[in-house]
Amino acid sequence: MVTITDKAKDRIIELRKKEGHTQDFNVRVSVKGGGCSGLMYDLSFDNEEKESDHIYKDKGVKIYVDKKSLLYLMGTTLDFSDGLNGKGFQFINPNASRTCGCGESFSI
Repeated sequence: MVTITDKAKDRIIELRKKEGHTQDFNVRVSVKGGGCSGLMYDLSFDNEEKESDHIYKDKGVKIYVDKKSLLYLMGTTLDFSDGLNGKGFQFINPNASRTCGCGESFSI
């Protein structure tokens, strides 16, 4: 399962409106190769549900995760930090054994 915090939910809703997307657009969370630790998180809006997607709904936000990415993201929480030292969206991933300083890449 992939979950989101209240701050992440609020920011997702704000960005969806700002980018002109309707509520038919949901959040796609995936993992791609790259970054200084080997794997990178990818967030995007998507309005197409794929057959192999796992779909989660948390705090009224629908989250699409493809089958391959789910292996890396199971149990992950998406957060948003907007404070003085805020980094934007952050992934709290219990599967990551190492993360880079920017928090955008990780390894298992």
